[in-house]
Amino acid sequence: MNTLLSATKTRFMQSSFLSGFDALQISLTLFVIMLLVYFTAKMMASLRPFQSYVDDTINPIEGSLLGLLALLLAFTFSMSASRYEARRNVMVTEANDIGTVILRCDLYPDSTRDNLRMYLKDYVEARINYFQAGENASKERAALASTESVGKLIWSEVAIASRSKDNLVASNQMIPALNAMLDIVTNRSAEKNATVPDSILWLLFMLCIICSFILGFQKSTTKNPFIISMVFSLMVCACIHLIIDLDRPRKGFINMKDTQQYIIDLRKMF
Repeated sequence: MNTLLSATKTRFMQSSFLSGFDALQISLTLFVIMLLVYFTAKMMASLRPFQSYVDDTINPIEGSLLGLLALLLAFTFSMSASRYEARRNVMVTEANDIGTVILRCDLYPDSTRDNLRMYLKDYVEARINYFQAGENASKERAALASTESVGKLIWSEVAIASRSKDNLVASNQMIPALNAMLDIVTNRSAEKNATVPDSILWLLFMLCIICSFILGFQKSTTKNPFIISMVFSLMVCACIHLIIDLDRPRKGFINMKDTQQYIIDLRKMF
């Protein structure tokens, strides 16, 4: 757990440039840049010589770049969606693990059971606070520290109870469940931090801008090339917004509040 706290602290200290902006801010900025690049390319195209020769050269390049952009969009969306689903699954698993430990407290005598349930109530609150901390680094570290300290108390109580022969059956049931409950904390933190690498996003942005330039630089045979370019930019930026939103489960339109409710509902067990 100490390693987990250190890793979390280090990650916040080394947070990326993109993490400081919302998905909507990033996608809108990219949309404006793509339109500006398109208009700039149009102005450059009006001054170029040898129109037909340049168009014959650009058309194959345009098709290749658009295909590459579509491939990278699909790859990045798949990566973001799979990691979103993994985060959701680990939260449901954690809720189940905590619920199992709470139920197995009833296997112990009243004194041990009451102590364990008291500690577990604090543990549930610590896990709720961990989610509600959002992107606040200090609150997240405080929630993880509280999780660690309460987890040690629960383990100590179970370890003491396990020394009694009368609690042999109870301990054999409780210890594996308790191990799973404590271990899932590391899994959940790892899944939260497993985001799409910024290098992939920057490459995606660069491809979008280059495609806008190519669309503007070639001679268009349509009546309203600007409308087509605007729709293209809008749809690409909408896809990128969805990718980034999926990759940030604690903020944005797509979040984990519904899944977190499974852990909040554990309060009813006390």
